[in-house]
Amino acid sequence: MGMGGGESVEVPVNETYEKNGEKGQYTHKIYHLQGKVPTFVGMLAPDGAVDIYEKAWNDYFYYRTVITNEYMKEDCLIKMETWHKVDLGAQKNVHKLEPEAWKHVEAIYIDIADQSEVLRQNYKAEEDPEKFLSIKTGRGGFPSGATWKQELVNQKDCLYLYAYKLDTVKFKGWGLQNKVENFIHKQERHLFTNFHRQLFCWINIWVDLTMENI
Repeated sequence: MGMGGGESVEVPVNETYEKNGEKGQYTHKIYHLQGKVPTFVGMLAPDGAVDIYEKAWNDYFYYRTVITNEYMKEDCLIKMETWHKVDLGAQKNVHKLEPEAWKHVEAIYIDIADQSEVLRQNYKAEEDPEKFLSIKTGRGGFPSGATWKQELVNQKDCLYLYAYKLDTVKFKGWGLQNKVENFIHKQERHLFTNFHRQLFCWINIWVDLTMENI
């Protein structure tokens, strides 16, 4: 259990799995957030009300993460599914949703080199793909604008993957459903943008890691 910042993280399960044709790593984490909420909320909240459960299945082309709260049960759910494909975003409905569900999907494109996607308070020059250049791989130094995608296509020896994320949020309670769901979606967009910028700019740290290291 790791401690810090008024919270603790418990990892009851971290193991390989193989099921229904999938093979990868399964993790179950519990985030105890008692120290992250106002004192009066912590005093009034029932046991487990501020604990977040995260279950993740990663088979390294398809990822699925499900976040729940035991107190709210089926009334609170965040599900993130990611398919990685060898293209630049040309495919539609990669997750094979039914037509009725697909009608309600909003497609949002995230470009890690687009500075307009980054909040001012989150910007770090060392995590800017336009400025960063990997000493191990030679990758980085993205040109301004979206031209880097075309340059990537022209480099026949350069491998790349496109991440198609399906983000599902459900929150029912206290008449705040739409407001809370919209807020979570907005925050996740910032989260995904910052995370993938960091992931690219930290390539010197992880590019040589083996599965045993991870």
